Amino acid sequence: MRIARVTGRVSASVKTPELTGRRMLVTDVIDAAGTVLSSSEVVIDACGAGPGDIVLVTTGSAARLASNSSGIPTDATAVAFVDEISIGKRSVDIGRLSDAKGE
Repeated sequence: MRIARVTGRVSASVKTPELTGRRMLVTDVIDAAGTVLSSSEVVIDACGAGPGDIVLVTTGSAARLASNSSGIPTDATAVAFVDEISIGKRSVDIGRLSDAKGE
């Protein structure tokens, strides 16, 4: 899984039927410091996320295992909100990650 910041949404009026009714999000994969590792990745939303949220994104065949993304042609799905990140004895400020611009 990867940590990602939701930066926007994608809308597509013409798409494969399996994507009808599914929300697609634009995310930046980040590290625990908020540094953007990979930008503008589109993921299927399985947890109700929106811009500024920090989410866990599962990829590959596991992206299609979430109960509400089964059978969807995707290789990345946001499956959870991140509440806390701890590295050793240090706790990461999730609010700072949400507000960061990734620059």
